[in-house]
Amino acid sequence: MSSNINATKPPPRDNPERVQAAGGGPVWPQPRFLAVGRGHRMAWRTVGNPAGAPWLLLHGGPGSSCQPGMLAPLDLARQWAIAPDQRGCGASRPRGQTTANTTQALVADLEALRVHLGLERWSVLAGSWGTVVALAYAQAHPQRVQRLVLRGAFALRRREVGGLLLPAPGVLRTLGAEPHWPGSAGHAVPPVLARLRQLLQSGTPGVAPLRVLRRWNLLETAAAGRGMRRSLRHAMQAPCLTGPAAQPPAPSAPLAPAIRRGWAALQRQQRRALARVQRPGADQADRRALRKFRIQAHYLLHRGFVRPGELDRAVLRLAEQGIRVYWVHGRFDAICPPANSRRWAALGPPHATHLQTPCSGHLGHEPGLLAALRATVRRPC
Repeated sequence: MSSNINATKPPPRDNPERVQAAGGGPVWPQPRFLAVGRGHRMAWRTVGNPAGAPWLLLHGGPGSSCQPGMLAPLDLARQWAIAPDQRGCGASRPRGQTTANTTQALVADLEALRVHLGLERWSVLAGSWGTVVALAYAQAHPQRVQRLVLRGAFALRRREVGGLLLPAPGVLRTLGAEPHWPGSAGHAVPPVLARLRQLLQSGTPGVAPLRVLRRWNLLETAAAGRGMRRSLRHAMQAPCLTGPAAQPPAPSAPLAPAIRRGWAALQRQQRRALARVQRPGADQADRRALRKFRIQAHYLLHRGFVRPGELDRAVLRLAEQGIRVYWVHGRFDAICPPANSRRWAALGPPHATHLQTPCSGHLGHEPGLLAALRATVRRPC
């Protein structure tokens, strides 16, 4: 059952949690809640060995939530995963709420959770939008961070956002026209985001909001598929490196068959989504998507509530503090450009900054990315 937790009394850590379900996968427990102010209650879960090294998991989006698949890089027998849903996201309450929802508030929530758990320091594993939150947290509380593992770093540039939300003609040919979508290639990003936010404010979506959130979901799926398809083509032509280009490929089974299976699954997902575009009425999946994309439009319209140059300053501050940062970025990422991680890795000292560009797209469960993340996260400090 879900319950409110007194923030002044951390839960006991002396009994390891069960980490394997009956089917062999990690247990995904019901969330607990922490009141964080202004009516928000942050949902959080812990999985793994409470006596082990603590790892904070930060999900992407903005507007998504922590999922069981995010546990895959960790060794849950000797590591402890802490998985909060950010304000308004996932199981956090109130769902889809944008009031008092900023990156600065998310940072404060994470620090409140650390204090609540009685942790001195923790390591951070973050992906996509979560890398923005991770950098903001580490900049504000560097003494609380052991190390950072950042996958598919997002730089909040208008070009990145436009590449996803303003579909090129090739994408339109694949997905078809959507008259309710407010922009296409060549449009300015801020007006498109403002219109999207306006359309998604309703608690019960009408025809236009419903078609918009379904199109947004399709655009995300199509972009992820482009990266995966490029990595598949490369894997079929040459061995894929799991580390920087200067290193030889690590011994492993060929990636192409695993990438092909993942790409085929994503294509099936896209076909199912296309088949339901014009279906009348909103179901549970639509309501979840409405909350997710409402949060996403809110954050993207405000550039993530991050001042220009602030992410660069965060990276430089981590370098000054000697905090190790591991950048892991799919070489064919079609959502967040790999140049983001390359540029930020170049700002840090060689002894504390590590860059890997595996043969993958954007999704953390793609085989090349997952192998690189596992090797990095399970590496002793």
